[in-house]
Amino acid sequence: MGSTTILPIHFNHKLLFLQHTAEPKTHFKFINCKPSKLPRRRKPPATALCSYSSKYHHSYFSNGTFFKLESPTLRGTALTRVSGGDSGAAPQQSVGSDVEKVNQSSSSLGDSYVPLFIRMLGLDHDPLDREQAVVALWKYSLGGKQCIDNIMQFSGCINLIINLLKSESNSACEAAAGLLRSISSVNLYREVVAESGAIEEINGLLRRSSLASEVKEQSICTLWNLSVDENLRVKIANSDLLSLLVMSLDDEDTNVLEAAGGVLANLALTTSTHNIMVEAAAIPKLAKFLKPDFEGSKVIRKVARNALLELAKDEYYRILIIEEGLVPVPMIGTAAYRSFKPGLHTWPSLPDGSEIERTSKIPSKFGASEVLLGLNIDEKNTNLEEAKVNAILGRTRQQFLARIGAIELEDGKKPESEPPSDRQFTLLPWMDGVARLVLILELEDESAISRAAEAIADSSINEHMRISFKEAGAIKHLIRLLHLNNDTVRLAVIHALDSLSVSNVVCHIIEAEDVMHPLINILKQSEASEIFMEKTLNILSRILDPGKEMKAKFYDGPVNGSQKMLDAAGGWNTSIDSTDRMAERQLARTSTREKVLDSGVIARLVETLKGSSPNLQRKAGSILEFVTIIDPTMETIISTDIGSALHAVFQPKILNDMEFDVEEKQQELYVLEEAGLAISAASRLLAKLLDSDKFRRTIESTHFTKSLRKILKSNIPLHNKDWVAACLVKLSSLSCLGLDVENPINIEVTLYETIPRLIEQIKSPLDPEAQEAAVVELNRIISEDVVDSTRAVASQGGIFPLVKLIEGGRERAVEAGLSILYNLSMDIENHPAIIAAGAVPALRRIVLSQRPQWTRALRLLRTLPT
Repeated sequence: MGSTTILPIHFNHKLLFLQHTAEPKTHFKFINCKPSKLPRRRKPPATALCSYSSKYHHSYFSNGTFFKLESPTLRGTALTRVSGGDSGAAPQQSVGSDVEKVNQSSSSLGDSYVPLFIRMLGLDHDPLDREQAVVALWKYSLGGKQCIDNIMQFSGCINLIINLLKSESNSACEAAAGLLRSISSVNLYREVVAESGAIEEINGLLRRSSLASEVKEQSICTLWNLSVDENLRVKIANSDLLSLLVMSLDDEDTNVLEAAGGVLANLALTTSTHNIMVEAAAIPKLAKFLKPDFEGSKVIRKVARNALLELAKDEYYRILIIEEGLVPVPMIGTAAYRSFKPGLHTWPSLPDGSEIERTSKIPSKFGASEVLLGLNIDEKNTNLEEAKVNAILGRTRQQFLARIGAIELEDGKKPESEPPSDRQFTLLPWMDGVARLVLILELEDESAISRAAEAIADSSINEHMRISFKEAGAIKHLIRLLHLNNDTVRLAVIHALDSLSVSNVVCHIIEAEDVMHPLINILKQSEASEIFMEKTLNILSRILDPGKEMKAKFYDGPVNGSQKMLDAAGGWNTSIDSTDRMAERQLARTSTREKVLDSGVIARLVETLKGSSPNLQRKAGSILEFVTIIDPTMETIISTDIGSALHAVFQPKILNDMEFDVEEKQQELYVLEEAGLAISAASRLLAKLLDSDKFRRTIESTHFTKSLRKILKSNIPLHNKDWVAACLVKLSSLSCLGLDVENPINIEVTLYETIPRLIEQIKSPLDPEAQEAAVVELNRIISEDVVDSTRAVASQGGIFPLVKLIEGGRERAVEAGLSILYNLSMDIENHPAIIAAGAVPALRRIVLSQRPQWTRALRLLRTLPT
């Protein structure tokens, strides 16, 4: 839009012309012409209203006068007026003197005609005149803030400009949006533009079915300027404009893409807009501009990265970004990479450290066998998995950038200043991001190492990413870094290993790399922080989990060739057969079990049970349970004070203090959930220990029975009571009480665990067979003890699901449900709940349809107050 614009003005006695060229210094030229005989006014052709930048020769009508603009590329731009039949008429002699005066003070003369252009924007003027006036003002506004100030000194001009956004002419809409863009670029006028309704009008403008790209560009750029203000960001995000901006990211015009991305980048600066942006699917749209296959504007890549980095500050939205194939990588500065020393004169290996078998003992004449990966690999061994190939490609690219000193340079240019090494991040495609993070682990800068380890932990959100880090060689570096005497680095590393060990495949590799020694050292440190202990216990529990092999067989095998990756856990070397790998794996597993049976480790775990948070108690209890499987004699555990440790878990503060007060209900539920998980883990451990005669002789079972009965009646989640009930039954069977019906423990288990569990099964219609079995079992329990059992069913909210069951359940389930409801109806206090649940119409339908259970339904109807 940098071409010359000619704006005609018609006066009664003379005709003046304003020429504005959008250059850093605006120049104006005026020619004073005496009007002659004017032709009859006619509508100009549509092409005359096109963008001025598209033509070098342009003619148009205004106010009955035909004007012609000759090529602006000429040294002296000439403007001529063509009157009807007198095209050769010359201007008056006074033109030369007027031009001299204009050249001396062109700026002041140009400003003096701004009021006229503003007046021409009025609704009482011809649409063509309004259009030409707004075009003139737009070009004039490009002269800078002083020109914009001259326009804005007229109150109401913003409303007239915004009104032109409704014009059917693309040229008028473009000029009006461009003028608003110029005005909104000044901080002082940004709020005035928004309060005048510009956002709402632009919203309507962008919703037109057919709109020129130039209009879209100027309109969205206006929003880009307005979104600088935080309050206006919220207004834009809460409107329907956000979805239009996200849709504009698919536009074919690069300028529109850049503008839409810039608005979204500004909106992302306000945290309250993140949720709206994510719901509008902004993350996938922005992420595509950072993919390796995208070839386009560097501006859109920059604004897309800025927007995603702001969204990535939220851990949940960061997961969505990583799922799109982007990895957050810390910016540590180019100086930190100077310590990188690639092995140039060693036999090449895969990124995970697996050696490549040499098939030729004769070195290459030019040393290529030690430089080029796979030069002497036998053909049968060259069929690498895709994950290994990606790891090699990523490592090669990142090491090359590090060696030439361009690893954090954008566009090959060195930044003016090194970014601060504490908060700066960038986003890379997953292949390069994984390789970059592993490369940072090899550096000497401990601050950079800790940040890279944290980034690995945050990025390990799925099996694909965990396997990628494993193939890139992250495991061996992380375990090596556990030996550093730096708590910050070790905490970040243990966090990364915790996230990676969720994968059964990676967990095998972590165990094979001899991680037990540093983990046990951490456990034995009494001064270790709670978060340090938590991550360490997480890794230990996954390594010792006896169900790990079964999970790998049933869950990892069919997906993405995980079984193949598991077979390759010992390293990529096809000369080793599966039997040897299994033997090595079994040897590593045996060594791990022996280390964890150390008396110092067991004592530390028992101490954790006694006086730690419920979260640590749960993890320590699970590990001790696994130890009982490893060592069935349980001598080491029994020799410790395990009884008092279990008592500490079974008496949490939230259960002992019935007046426990929390500010929010949600917090109370969380505390109950945490306590329930710890109690459940301790109950499983207790059930295992009760198999040992020596343990039973060292404890007083009545104390455990009393504590567990209290827990059974508490408000901990129902799914945490199953092992509590199992322990109570087991303690009862080992005592003199026996298993008769009169045993109070059996009654309590039935009332507080069995009946609530059966009601939960009845509420879930997803499995009709389980639902039928639950209602039949509940009917049997109630038939044996009507009074207490029916009260338990009513108090647990069982009436409503039972009424729903008799309406559409199986025949056997309906019969059992009618029996339970009949027993419940014997208590008059249950009648309101039965009627409120809709039992009367359901029973009437059964009776009228004469279903097999109609007699039971009729009997129940007679007991209800209908």
